[in-house]
Order: sequence, then structure tokens, then C-alpha cells
Amino acid sequence: MTNLGKLAGRHVLVTGAGSGIGAAVARALAAEGARVTLAGRRREPLETLAAEIGTAAFVADGFDVTDAAAIANGLKAARDTFGPVDILVNNAGEAPTASFEKTSLEMWNHVLSVDLTGVFQVTQAVLPDLRARGTGARIINIASTAGLTGYGYVSAYVAAKHGVVGLTRALALELAKTGITVNAVCPGFTDTPIIERSIETIVAKTGRSREAALTEFTKSNPQGRLVKPQEVADTVLWLASPGAASINGQAIAVAGGEVLAG
Repeated sequence: MTNLGKLAGRHVLVTGAGSGIGAAVARALAAEGARVTLAGRRREPLETLAAEIGTAAFVADGFDVTDAAAIANGLKAARDTFGPVDILVNNAGEAPTASFEKTSLEMWNHVLSVDLTGVFQVTQAVLPDLRARGTGARIINIASTAGLTGYGYVSAYVAAKHGVVGLTRALALELAKTGITVNAVCPGFTDTPIIERSIETIVAKTGRSREAALTEFTKSNPQGRLVKPQEVADTVLWLASPGAASINGQAIAVAGGEVLAG
């Protein structure tokens, strides 16, 4: 990847970077000159992506956003490699499905721990670096249209993503005078491994075809399709760029018109 670009020399930490949106974000930011720490729990997909990106990538495997010690260890290794973090992309998340009645307390706590408390813990750990940089530092949270509206059978996920949007807005106001901006990107249903697993589950449980199962996810998008990970990555790239310095506290829907107001 080139070292020239609008993010040249910036150190970006991307959680959940091994696949889907996280991997697309890492590629897009590295292409603009950023040095990218690829954080995630599993080493193999991170190593594959790092080999693609080249020397501008560092693998922080075992990076469990629910584990404060794992966050601290991964962040230390990232700093030792690329220096202080300038841009944080909180992307790690899970979205198991169940009716509300069948959502166990264990599932509820796990989803909130990964999708919401994980954002809290990683942001707190990285914030000293961002404060030291000031102007140009960025926090970009990958939320979801589930943080702007409601969906059935994913109550824990909807609650967590609403929390991410609320945390984004609160922190944006707290940090507004530091030069750090805080925004959320809210994709609709996106062509990622999570959606593919959901389609497989629908097929297995209902006997419907893959095409019929896919329709369950595309019907909410007025464009009649899944969002592409690259489209989400392009939005993140814009928010990370110098030209987005006045964009703060926003929850930007990338969903083909499904959600018309944030």
C-alpha cells in the first residue's frame, strides 16, 4: 500500500478487523496512507489481511473487547509498533437472533458486553492517545440502523446499538473542544459473514431457498439490495479525513434510504 494519501502517517486501530466491514475499513484507510492495527480475537484472518495490506499493517490478535487486560496488552503492542493511536474505529460486534422471550440473560449480557461495553472499554483505553493528538483525532463507531430504529428478534443487538449511538453523541459533546470528533456509522443489512450465517440459519430452520431468505434482508432497503462493505468503509474514510473536522456527534445511516432521519 502507498504511504501517500490524506491519512499518511496516521495510526488507526480497527477492532473486529478480520472480515466484513472491519476488513474493508482497514483496506480503505491503509490505501490512504494510514498505518493500521488490525485487532481481533482470531489470528488467521488478521494475518491474511495483513499480508494483503503489507508493512502498513500490524496484527493484534487475542484482542477481546470484553477483556480489559487483553485490550491493554494489544494496545501496548500497537503503540510499540506504530506509536500512539490517532484514529479509533470501534467495529467489533455480534448479532445473535432470538425472540425476546427466548433471549436468555446470558445472551443479553454477552451482546451488550461485546457491542456496547466493548466500545466503552476500548475508547477509554485509547482516549489518552487521542487527547494528546487533539485536532485530527477521530473516534468512529460502527453502529447500525438498529441503533436508529427497531428490528424484531434481535432485541439485545438493537438495545446495544442504540447505546452506541447515545454514547457517540454524549462523548462528542464532552470532547468537542479537544479537536477530537466522535461519530457513528449506521449500516443497514450489509453483505458480511454475519448476514450469510443468518441466511443459512433461515434456510435450515424454514426450508426456504437462499434467495427467499435473502429477501428478508433486502426488502427493508428501498434500493432492494444489501449494502456493500466498501460503501461503509468509504463513509469511515470520509469521517477520518481532514475535511470532516466539523462532522461531530452524528449517526450516519448507510442504508439506501431505509432510515431517513438519524
